Formats: sequence, C-alpha cells, structure tokens
Amino acid sequence: QVQLVESGGGLVQPGGSLRLSCAASRIIFNLYAMGWYRQAPGKQRELVATITSSGSTKYADSVKGRFTISRDNAKNMVYLQMNSLKSEDTAVYYCNADAEGVQGLGFWGQGTQVTVSS
Repeated sequence: QVQLVESGGGLVQPGGSLRLSCAASRIIFNLYAMGWYRQAPGKQRELVATITSSGSTKYADSVKGRFTISRDNAKNMVYLQMNSLKSEDTAVYYCNADAEGVQGLGFWGQGTQVTVSS
C-alpha cells in the first residue's frame, strides 16, 4: 500500500520559516506529480504547490514568492520550504501524489499541523 508520511510541521512565529518533508514509499515515485495542499479550520482543502515528475512547478497566488516546492526522485521525497510565514498560513498541510496520465489515481498523507502565531 502506498504511504506518504509528512513531517516538519510545528509552531512558528510570523515571519519565520519551516520546511515540510514528505516521504513516499511503495510507489514508482517518478511517475507521480507531487503536491502540497492545506486545510484550515472551517475551510476547504486548497492547493498550495505542485511539482511534476520533470520538475515543473505551480503555486497558489497566496504563497508565490514565499514557498518553494522541490523533489528528490532518488530519495522519493518532496519538500515544501515555507518562508515569511503568516498567520493565515496556519493549517494542516497534506502531501499528495497524483499519477501522471492516469485520471483518478492519487494518494494522500495523514497531514502535518503548521501553526503560525506569536
């Protein structure tokens, strides 16, 4: 069974930085686009950033210039570097794997909490 395990969340002050990691197992990693999504209390889950198998990236407007998504295909890892964090970035962050060219084949991690507060 495919596993996506997030880590790196926590409490950080506004303006601070965090780096989230997602370890993928039991998956042909380089066949999947990877993404980070987040869900704040009382809100729908939203896309934060995605990266294709070839390294093309996409970001939500709200995080452009502050967040950077990257992947290491040799290690089956995807990362989200978050800088200049704001209180509105507070949410549970989820790792997603989406099979490229195969509609509807995707997997989710269990999520990691990010809280931005002074």
